[in-house]
Amino acid sequence: VQLQASGGGLVQAGGSLRLSCAASGRTFSSYTMGWFRQAPGKEREFVTAINWDGISTYYADSVKGRFTISRDNAKNTVYLQMNSLKPEDTAVYYCAAVVGLTYYDTARKYDYWGQGTQVTVSS
Repeated sequence: VQLQASGGGLVQAGGSLRLSCAASGRTFSSYTMGWFRQAPGKEREFVTAINWDGISTYYADSVKGRFTISRDNAKNTVYLQMNSLKPEDTAVYYCAAVVGLTYYDTARKYDYWGQGTQVTVSS
């Protein structure tokens, strides 16, 4: 599976962005999809994940109520809608794919990664 993330940019605090992650390959619908982020000088951290059919979603406490993950298996795409953005959301955002749900919040368990897209939130 090859992943291509897009949609990042510069936005003011309180604004919104929608990230997309397009996947190649016929088995997209069998993967749990996750979004992670990494700020300068910090470790990569879990943001959100969605299971293969979109029924189950998981969020880091820091983004609950502000971010929404969704997927369209017909389009091989996963989305991250980010609302009420804060300066502390500034990071490079990565999408990733893993088989199964057990380690949905553990970066090292993911099998495939996109190239990352920069999100910058100004105060």
